[in-house]
Amino acid sequence: MPKRILFNAAFYALLFLIVFFLSAILFSQVILKGETVAVPDVTGKTIIQARTELAKKDLSVSLGGSEFNDSLEKGLIIRQDPAPESRIRVTTVVHVVTSSGSRSVKVPDLTRKSLDSVLTLLQSSGLTKGKLTQIHTPLYPAGRIMAQNPAADEVVERGEPVGLLLSQGASEDRYIMPDLIEQRADRVLGWLKGLDFKVADVRYRYYNGRSSGYIIGQFPPGGYKIQKRNLITLEVSR
Repeated sequence: MPKRILFNAAFYALLFLIVFFLSAILFSQVILKGETVAVPDVTGKTIIQARTELAKKDLSVSLGGSEFNDSLEKGLIIRQDPAPESRIRVTTVVHVVTSSGSRSVKVPDLTRKSLDSVLTLLQSSGLTKGKLTQIHTPLYPAGRIMAQNPAADEVVERGEPVGLLLSQGASEDRYIMPDLIEQRADRVLGWLKGLDFKVADVRYRYYNGRSSGYIIGQFPPGGYKIQKRNLITLEVSR
């Protein structure tokens, strides 16, 4: 019997403590819900800065979108709801709208730059690549921008496409590949070298009925249009 009395006493004491702490928590929440604070002014601040400021008043922040703004840089808060100095209950969420930057941007100078660097520069400037036209010219190295539209320093709306004129370098002369079959290989090799054509490979193989040193195969074949940068392969009898 004494053991049962002690067990019941311990049980009711534990139950009392649980009820006491739950009541304290509920009471503190009721007190907090009833407590009001003045909303700090977070306009012109970043989301991180606003979160820190509001946390000091037991408030939180929620991003409600972004829009163009010519006065504030991208990422800074334009407005908030509730407004600054409003009296609200603690734990309330403050909704904010941030700036996505100015609607207008200045077009950078893209001439003489490589296409890869221009694409990166356009993206960082808030612009897009427009029509790309390519021409041969000795005035600019291949792969460099010759002209742009809109012009450099022109003010346009963000997202505006910029047309580009890209140099492909000086145009190369084209030649008709002659038929080299049955020609002496040593003479042909000397002739091609003297004209600055590139012979990539010379392969030797046996060929019935043909003395050694004569061309028995070629690539590109005779009549094919080539440029001096094209590689030529020859097969020679041995």
